[in-house]
Amino acid sequence: MHVVFMGPPGSGKGTQATRLARHLGIVHLSTGDMLRQAKRAGTPLGLEAASYMDQGHLAPDALVVQVLIDRILEPDCANGALLDGFPRTIKQAVALDEHLQQADRRLDVVIELEVDEDELISRLMSRGERDNRVDDNLETIRRRLEVYQRQTTPLRGYYVNQHRLAKVDGAGTMDEVFDRILAVLPEKEGQCVG
Repeated sequence: MHVVFMGPPGSGKGTQATRLARHLGIVHLSTGDMLRQAKRAGTPLGLEAASYMDQGHLAPDALVVQVLIDRILEPDCANGALLDGFPRTIKQAVALDEHLQQADRRLDVVIELEVDEDELISRLMSRGERDNRVDDNLETIRRRLEVYQRQTTPLRGYYVNQHRLAKVDGAGTMDEVFDRILAVLPEKEGQCVG
């Protein structure tokens, strides 16, 4: 099963994505982790990515997609993967679909955690105070949420048109949210996963 996991900062996406990948027995792939791994491995794509990352720039879409596809085609992803933090743009989403199709795979579902903005701000402010994170102040939080909305809104439309987007209420306990996530997973080979 191939899953894209989306959610704004403070939605609990990281926790739920890790838990879902473990539950499904698939690899949890974070774009940033993959780029750093490719860089460490010294692959041609990794070295190219490093040239951008070392200068503090974002790697171009085509490079990020290629690193991701190369990673998905590794043996440990034979049963699928959970993509966390990718795609971020429609261009990346289209490229992902094309590459998966060429590899005779498909994206099964896109899960987006939804949490009320006031709740997100409260969670992030609490985390900032608890973990003494200077980047979790009100101004920075609002900016991050605006960027997420701006980037994500077009992706929502793209995946809604493909009938792949499943919105999940991210409020409640971790277990309540996880149960909602399991409930939106598509059936696989006649059996519901979860």
